Amino acid sequence: MANRHTIVLMQTSQNRATRTFMDYDSISQAMDGICGLYERKLKELNPAIRNITYDIADLYNFIDGLADMSALVYDHSIQAYLPYDRQWIKQRTFQHLKKLAH
Repeated sequence: MANRHTIVLMQTSQNRATRTFMDYDSISQAMDGICGLYERKLKELNPAIRNITYDIADLYNFIDGLADMSALVYDHSIQAYLPYDRQWIKQRTFQHLKKLAH
């Protein structure tokens, strides 16, 4: 499958000023970006710990803890972006991390 441009929309708190987006060349890169976002947050919260580990439940809690998170993925067949919700993002990050573990 061709790379599908993916835009991740997120809002970190109830304050509308925290709305932002990140765009990636593929779904895989977007999931990597979301994991990286969480890993940077962990490092920020635990600056003294060099090797931080986490499991999928921790990542899910991070995603659920955001005020909002969704994704727009380009579909070449209709030449438009399709919306995906937080649940889809959680499933895709899990698949992404499973691939990295093998």
